Amino acid sequence: MRIVIGQGSCGIAAGAEKVRKALLATDIPVENISITGCIGMCYLEPIVDLYEDDGVTRLVRVTEKDASAIADYVRTGDISKIEKLIVSAEDSEFLRKQTRIALRNCGIINPEAIGEYIEKDGYKALRKCLTELTPDEVIGVIKTSGLSGRGGAGFPTWFKWNAARKSEGDEKYLICNADEGDPGAFMDRAVIESDPHNLIEGMLIGAYAIGAKHAVVYVRAEYPLAIRRLKKAIEQAKAEGIIGENIFGTGFSCDFMIKAGAGAFVCGEETALIESLEGHRGMPRLKPPFPAQSGFWHKPSNINNVETFANVAWIINNGGEAFAAMGTEGSKGTKVFAVTGKVKRSGLVEIPMGKTLRDVIFDIGGGIKSGKAFKAVQMGGPSGGCIPAELIDTVIDYKALGATGAIMGSGGMVVMDEDTCMVGMAKFFLDFTAKESCGKCIHCRIGTKRMLEMLERITKGEGKEGDIELLEELCYSIKDGALCGLGQTAPNPVLTTIRYFRDEYEAHIKEHRCPAGECTELISYSVIEDKCRGCTLCAKNCPVNAISGEVKKPHVIDKDKCVKCGKCFSVCRFGAVRKA
Repeated sequence: MRIVIGQGSCGIAAGAEKVRKALLATDIPVENISITGCIGMCYLEPIVDLYEDDGVTRLVRVTEKDASAIADYVRTGDISKIEKLIVSAEDSEFLRKQTRIALRNCGIINPEAIGEYIEKDGYKALRKCLTELTPDEVIGVIKTSGLSGRGGAGFPTWFKWNAARKSEGDEKYLICNADEGDPGAFMDRAVIESDPHNLIEGMLIGAYAIGAKHAVVYVRAEYPLAIRRLKKAIEQAKAEGIIGENIFGTGFSCDFMIKAGAGAFVCGEETALIESLEGHRGMPRLKPPFPAQSGFWHKPSNINNVETFANVAWIINNGGEAFAAMGTEGSKGTKVFAVTGKVKRSGLVEIPMGKTLRDVIFDIGGGIKSGKAFKAVQMGGPSGGCIPAELIDTVIDYKALGATGAIMGSGGMVVMDEDTCMVGMAKFFLDFTAKESCGKCIHCRIGTKRMLEMLERITKGEGKEGDIELLEELCYSIKDGALCGLGQTAPNPVLTTIRYFRDEYEAHIKEHRCPAGECTELISYSVIEDKCRGCTLCAKNCPVNAISGEVKKPHVIDKDKCVKCGKCFSVCRFGAVRKA
C-alpha cells in the first residue's frame, strides 16, 4: 500500500506536514509514504490517499491524531477506525464533474519526482515536437486547438507564438508569467507546486516553436514552495538532458531561469513584467513595439501564463482537434477557476468552456454556505466585475462574460452571499488597484484614488447626490486614458456594482443605510427587550463594556461606547440583539 499526503500550500497550511511527520513516526515503512500537490479539494485538506491494488481510498480533514488509526488499517485491513475520514460520495462529485487537462497530474503525482511525471507520458510531447514536427507545424497544432491565453486577455496563443517566430533575430526569449496577483486566485501556484514538469515541458515546446534558446519563469516571491519545487524540477530535467544543450540529441538547446518578482500586481502586465526582469521598476511600456518584436533586452519575446503552458503538452499528445472539441465556438478547451468566498466547496475547478456559472457554483461548488442566498460572483479579480444572481446561468466563455461587464481574467471566482455589501466589495477591489497602480499615468494614479475616496465616503454614510454619476464619469475617463490593462480595467468592479446594485448605492447615499448590514459606520446595535433573557453573555463578551444590565433582566447597549464589533450579535442565543 502507498500512502500519499497532499502537500500543496493549502494542505500544509491545514496541517498536512504534521500529518506526514506523524505517519513517519508509525511502523509504516518510510518508502511507502509519499507526497503530492494540491488536488483542488482545498476545503477538505489535509488529504491522505491510500493507494491499493483495487483503487484509492481518500481520507479528508486528517489530523496527526489519525496517524495511528491509518497505520492500524495498513497493518490489519480493519477500516472501522478510519471510516469517519473517508471522503463522502457528495464531496467526491467535486472532482468527478470536472474535466482536467491543465490540472491532470495535480494531486496525483509527486511533484518532486521526475520519474512519476515521465510515467504519466511526461516529456513525450516535447520529444515528438523535436523529432517529428517543425516549429511551424507545432504552431499549427496550437492554432487548430484554439488555445487562447489563460492569463486574462484570451489572445490566441498561436498568433503570439507565430509573431515571435517571424521576428528577426538569433536571440529570443520565452517567458512564463507566474506573477499571479489577483485576490482569491491561486491557479498558477497550484500548478507549479503540484506539476512543475508540465510547465517546463509546455515552455520548452513553446521555446522550440518560436526559436528561443532562453526560457524565463517570472514568479511571485510570495510563492516560496512553488519556487522551491520548480527549482528542483529544473535541476532534475537538466540531469536528464531535457534542459540544456542538444536536447534529445536533436540540436535544440534551451536554458531556464527563475526570477522571483517583488509582488507588484502591475507586473502581471507583460511589458511591466519585462521592465522588472531587466532590473527596472515595474512600469508598462508604450506599445507598439510589442514584445514579439522588442521584449526582454529588446529581443523578440513571447509571454504566456502558467495555465496556458500547462495545456500545451496535452494538446500535442492528443491533437489540436481534441482540445478544440471542448468549449464553445469562440472559447475552446477547459478553464481553471479558483473558487473562493461564501461557497461550500472552495478550491480549484477545471471545466470545459461553455458550462455556466450555476454549474460551477452550485453543482460543483455545492452552493452557498449556511443556507444563505446567492447574491453575486466577482469574476476576473480587481480587473473583473460582479455578476448578479439573476445572471447565474451565464455561459462561461470570453464573449458571454464580457457582455455582463466582467471578464474571464486569470480565473478568480469570488462568491458572495446576501450579507455582502456590494459598495464595500467595489471599495475593496478599488483599494487594491489604487495601491497597486505604478503611478506612470495620471488617469490611473489620480483617478483610482479619487474614486476610492468617494467610495469610502459613501460607505461611511457621507455620500452626496450626484456621487453615483460622478463615479461613472470617472470610470469611463480612466478606462479611456489609462496606459495599461491595470488602469483600463480598474473601474470594472465599480461599474458592474452600479449597473446591477444601484439601489445599494442609493440606500447608502440617501438613507445612510447599508442593506447588507456590513458597513460598520452605518450599523447600530440595540437590545430587543422582550427577547432578552438577561443571560449576561453579551455583556461578558463586549470588548469595551458598552453593555449593562442585571442578571435575568433586559440589558442595554450604550451607543456612545459601542464600537460596532458585532460580538454581542454573534454570541446572543435568543436573537435579542438587533442589527440595523
